Amino acid sequence: MPYFTKFQKWLYQIALCVITFLLILFVWHHPKSERTELPLNLTEVSNASLTPLGEHRTFVLSAYYDTRDQSAVRVLVILHHQEVKELFCRFRCSTRGEHSITSRAELDIHPDRFGFPYGMADLLCPVPEDCDAKYLSIHRSTEGNDDQLPKFEIKNRYAEPFSANFTVCISALHGGFNNALQFIQTMEMYKLLGAQRVTIYKLYRNCCSDTLEEVLRYYTEEGTLEVIPWPIDLYFRVSRRWQHSDSDDADIGYFGQISTLNDCMYRNMYKSKFISLNDIDEIILPFEHQDWGSMMVTLQQQNPKATAFLFENHVFPSTMLELSVNTPSWNTTPGVNLLQCVYREPKGTNHRNRKMIIDPRKVMQVSVHHITKAVGMSHEVSSDIAILHHCKKTPQPELTKESLIKDTTIWRYRAPLTQSVNKVIDAIATFRKTKYRAEGLQSEKRANL
Repeated sequence: MPYFTKFQKWLYQIALCVITFLLILFVWHHPKSERTELPLNLTEVSNASLTPLGEHRTFVLSAYYDTRDQSAVRVLVILHHQEVKELFCRFRCSTRGEHSITSRAELDIHPDRFGFPYGMADLLCPVPEDCDAKYLSIHRSTEGNDDQLPKFEIKNRYAEPFSANFTVCISALHGGFNNALQFIQTMEMYKLLGAQRVTIYKLYRNCCSDTLEEVLRYYTEEGTLEVIPWPIDLYFRVSRRWQHSDSDDADIGYFGQISTLNDCMYRNMYKSKFISLNDIDEIILPFEHQDWGSMMVTLQQQNPKATAFLFENHVFPSTMLELSVNTPSWNTTPGVNLLQCVYREPKGTNHRNRKMIIDPRKVMQVSVHHITKAVGMSHEVSSDIAILHHCKKTPQPELTKESLIKDTTIWRYRAPLTQSVNKVIDAIATFRKTKYRAEGLQSEKRANL
């Protein structure tokens, strides 16, 4: 056996020499970084629309590169305004090797919080010099392990050519929404008026009926609609009201609507020339023009310093309908027939609740009915030019039909609207039949097993 033992030792020595050589070669090609910053780690990138940080007092929506005030990254967050006073941005730099740099965020809390403990805020994170960062994370202090918190992609790093002239931003659908017919009609009206894209936020719980889900699927596959999951009801006691005094112990007002509007604005900042901020039962309806494009050309020529154009709210009660207008093929689709909403309430306090079309590249912060921070001014559009057509349950149920104003402006679009709505309803019906047929075949196969 002595020969075998010597052979083993010889193999061991050769293997040791090879390993030593490879280690020397690896170190020679990978010199130790001279930087003293914390090493970059492989934390997962969060793609959620709402991401809680460890203490559940700060929730990150998204991060966007913003050079309008300074070279900074604007991180949109929801936070507890009393408990969160300081936050830090940790940039994941890729310049000259992977490393991270931490900077203190400037905290800019949005003014419209309506008494709720949680509200919208912007974190302005100065971009460090010599740091080409695609990602960052948010921390409560300069210390801490990167592995404990997610990282976020920094969006809008490069301006894009516009893919849309008009995008409509709609805040959260909620409460088992089932007004499918009006939803389809409104989407088709948006397209007739010039919108190429609609972004909508959808609650996690009890959002929509099965019929409305089919409608959402149709427009998503068509490419018109972007549906953003909005799980705010998983993390907060959400209110259906605006004022905290009317909402018992709710954490945040009206399903976080201000947060969704701001996030939608930044998502589409370099994709769309204009953004319309309104609800799904609202349509900015021109009187002097056929569509939004020609209307905005005129408005901008007349108001060159305007950044936001605000349109007067006019309620068309969904309980006061013009029943002579009827399309039998629509009767099987649940919801209000928009073409029957032609009785307008007289001017009252509600008309002040304006909605708007904005130039998103000149707006920093929006609220529901006005701009809170922008470069430029807001212009209130005369009701002779256009109004906000708002077909909803009336806040003044005591009004009679005789006291309302008949306004049939929307009938200008009746022919093309009817044609396009019929197309959508037929397509959804075909999909439903195909789906049920496939489910029936599957049930039959299971029964025969």
